[in-house]
Amino acid sequence: MAIFQFGIQVIGRSEGRSAVAAAAYRSASKIENEYTGTTEDYSKKKWVAYSEVMLPENAPKRFQDRAVLWNEVEGTEKGRNARLAREIEVALPIELSMEENIRLVQDYVQNTFVSEGMIADVNIHCPPVTDAEGVPVDGHGKRVTDKAVWSSEIHMHTSF
Repeated sequence: MAIFQFGIQVIGRSEGRSAVAAAAYRSASKIENEYTGTTEDYSKKKWVAYSEVMLPENAPKRFQDRAVLWNEVEGTEKGRNARLAREIEVALPIELSMEENIRLVQDYVQNTFVSEGMIADVNIHCPPVTDAEGVPVDGHGKRVTDKAVWSSEIHMHTSF
């Protein structure tokens, strides 16, 4: 049975957050943050199952590159109270295949955000549910080696 999960948050500089760091974490990648001069490296995180930057028709193609996109956001939004991005996190149904969940997310993001001129950084995570010892388990608590939990995190910035 599906369990509903939906959360929205703003990634803002006033909370000490960085859009570059959030994007690197969500996409399990390594991105140099030109605003802070630091490198955000989450490339060892192994449970990102799908990642894509979706652009509206009028967006510069260079924003397909996640590092270019989020560094541009950090550089453009200079205020100490800047709202750098919005994040939407939803649980995806495990009853659907990965391909079906990808199409579901792409259609929703395209129709709801990208068609309205927003850029979306989409990442589908498949982290294992673990027991007290950190070993992946299924819904019954039995140790497993397959992917048992699906969640999707969608990052958007409305300035472009």
